[in-house]
Amino acid sequence: MPGRPSLAGRSLLLVLRPISGMGGGGSALKVCADHRGGINWLSLSPDGQRLLTGSEDGTARLWSTADGQCCALLQGHESYVTFCQLEDEAAFTCSADCTIRKWDVLTGQCLQVFRGHTSIVNRILVTNNQLFSSSYDRTARAWNVDKGQVSQEFRGHRNCVLTLAYSAPWDLPGAPCMEEALAGGLLVTGSTDGTAKVWQVASGCCHQTLRGHTGAVLCLVLDTPSHTAFTGSTDATIRAWDILSGEQLRVFREHQGSVICLELVNRHVYSGSADRTVKCWLADTGESVRTFAAHGHSVSALKYHAGTLFTGSGDARARAFDAQSGALRRVFRGHAFIINCIQPEPLGSPALSLPPRPPGTFPGSPAPRPGAPDAPRSPAFPAERNGRFEKPLSHRLLFWQIVRL
Repeated sequence: MPGRPSLAGRSLLLVLRPISGMGGGGSALKVCADHRGGINWLSLSPDGQRLLTGSEDGTARLWSTADGQCCALLQGHESYVTFCQLEDEAAFTCSADCTIRKWDVLTGQCLQVFRGHTSIVNRILVTNNQLFSSSYDRTARAWNVDKGQVSQEFRGHRNCVLTLAYSAPWDLPGAPCMEEALAGGLLVTGSTDGTAKVWQVASGCCHQTLRGHTGAVLCLVLDTPSHTAFTGSTDATIRAWDILSGEQLRVFREHQGSVICLELVNRHVYSGSADRTVKCWLADTGESVRTFAAHGHSVSALKYHAGTLFTGSGDARARAFDAQSGALRRVFRGHAFIINCIQPEPLGSPALSLPPRPPGTFPGSPAPRPGAPDAPRSPAFPAERNGRFEKPLSHRLLFWQIVRL
């Protein structure tokens, strides 16, 4: 399996399980160390009963959230797994080997290999029997989930495509002049070329190019009812866009470092930054209403759950804040390096995925193949030494119990 630099981060993940109760603080329930390499991503099944992890060791694993036991080992990738998504009946993984794989969640058997990308596949999104992918090869692609074939290729970015989001056709306006163009929905992609693009899925045509950022677009979220995309960038701003017209609606300025992750909840935008803070903004006006401090390093992961904002940081700690007051309620210790992912276990509702850690943005992220475009590194993270990061890989999965905050 091809090697890559050792990690200062991208090696650990944290699962937070909220339960009701009284008193006490966060306590680790279980440490799972079956992977032989760092864990890059996790995904929770819609029913909350299984967890999927993708690792540096080239494998993915399925875990029971009830007891933390490994249920299946998914082997077949020829390089490290960059991202994963778990559905009810199938698991999906993508890799630096340029492929995407579909797996049977009961047997662990590989059901389909999706081939076509020519460089690292950064992220995948499975919805409505379609699979969307983004890659270092400067393209995004749409695939037929059942056949494993490319149904559309989206070309136009001048550098690697990091993040993506999809708006289904029934979420878009039904104006007669737009019906054909929007028949397959709209795909929104963010790139290190400093732009986001809106694509017509049915035709593959670029519908709009969203220009305004002066740095790489690291993350994006969609508000489908208002047809608005929010993008976060290394230029320290968040920008709101009308994805139909391409108009820039608002610029959110207050961060002093790269905007690494975004979460949209109840007309509020939460942003995690390399400036060690999370900010809460009014989505409709761009007004900053709250700052969550106390982090010792960049904020690399965000998740809102039931009035609590969970954050993961480069200081290897997770934190729980009261989302309304901004008060710090808990600090969770136990990891050694940067926390990439936080996933509260939902109580009777589907889980939401977090934006991926863009390759090349954080220490230990995938190195492009020769000739592939470079991605910027965040200045908030330690510099490489002779092209390598000195800290060793770590590969633990931690389950935590959180009593009522």
